[in-house]
Amino acid sequence: MNPVFRIGITSDLYTDAKGGPERELERMLGGQPGIEYAPMPPQPDNLAQPDTLEQFDGIFALGIHIGAASLRGVERTAVVSRWGVGYDRIDVPALTQAGIALTIAPNAVRRPVAESILALIFALSKNLFLLDRITRAGLWRTGLSRLGYSLGGRVLGSVGCGNIGRELFRLARPLGFSRMIACDPYVRQEDVAALGVELVDMDTVFRDSDYVAVNTFLSEQTQRLIGERHFRLMKPTAFFINTARGPIVQHDALVKALRENWIRGAGIDVFPAEPPRPDEPLYELENVILAPHAVAWTEELMIENTTETCQNLLTIARGELPEAIVNREVLTNPKFQSKLARYRQARMAAGAAPEG
Repeated sequence: MNPVFRIGITSDLYTDAKGGPERELERMLGGQPGIEYAPMPPQPDNLAQPDTLEQFDGIFALGIHIGAASLRGVERTAVVSRWGVGYDRIDVPALTQAGIALTIAPNAVRRPVAESILALIFALSKNLFLLDRITRAGLWRTGLSRLGYSLGGRVLGSVGCGNIGRELFRLARPLGFSRMIACDPYVRQEDVAALGVELVDMDTVFRDSDYVAVNTFLSEQTQRLIGERHFRLMKPTAFFINTARGPIVQHDALVKALRENWIRGAGIDVFPAEPPRPDEPLYELENVILAPHAVAWTEELMIENTTETCQNLLTIARGELPEAIVNREVLTNPKFQSKLARYRQARMAAGAAPEG
């Protein structure tokens, strides 16, 4: 039995999020009894390799892909802890079969992502990027081709009404929207009534909303969920915001809707492939605000996301169960149970538990 719980940090954390999580990583994991952490070597095509995973008990994961082939012969790894909430790059059933838990950090991302949606709503409604461009061009008000909108009396809609969607509605409630509507097959009306949210079908969200925000996970069920039919339902004055995942939307349909002015504009933080290709068609359009899947990245998110991700790892290291386990089925897997038991024994033998 290895007495040290070894944590591998995916190498993209040190590139894509450089300067954000490092200090909090050291605060949470450095000097912890029985805990070691180290950067994982870069993986070919960003796909985790079995010989690399086998070096670690826990994986601190940003954007790495983990598929069934990644897990062949892997016996040591007990947990993959996602820095964030999306896990579309991870084969969850394969993890479960291998006796590996998948955890996420829902508390850390809830407020920053909800705030970022509102930031895009304000920027689109007030023509902030247009105003910036014409001012820099010396056109002053003569270049103002359209007026902005006020939020009061508008309709805010969401595809999905889970953790982030509810936070969005909570923050938006004092802004004077006439209605707040959402579609979500897993939510009951009584769950969101106190927020002032009305649950409707998906067509109604697109048809009635002045702002449609995407707040759902990417899965087999939501892949390419939103298409041309939905954009044609939208008002020509409406805005579309996606800070969830690019493949939820049929990208060609989004481009067409913006190019042909079916809708007034969009705020897009996520793309079907990231980073996008240099010839990404959205780059040519002026009625869309684009961001590199980072509009929610704040100093606070860097700290809190890292803290929650580390806490999930340290909880497993104590032989205990974090709250935010995605694949709850793994709890009955004898392989996973055996790993937890070993960590508890190691903790008892050491006389103390690593604390976060």
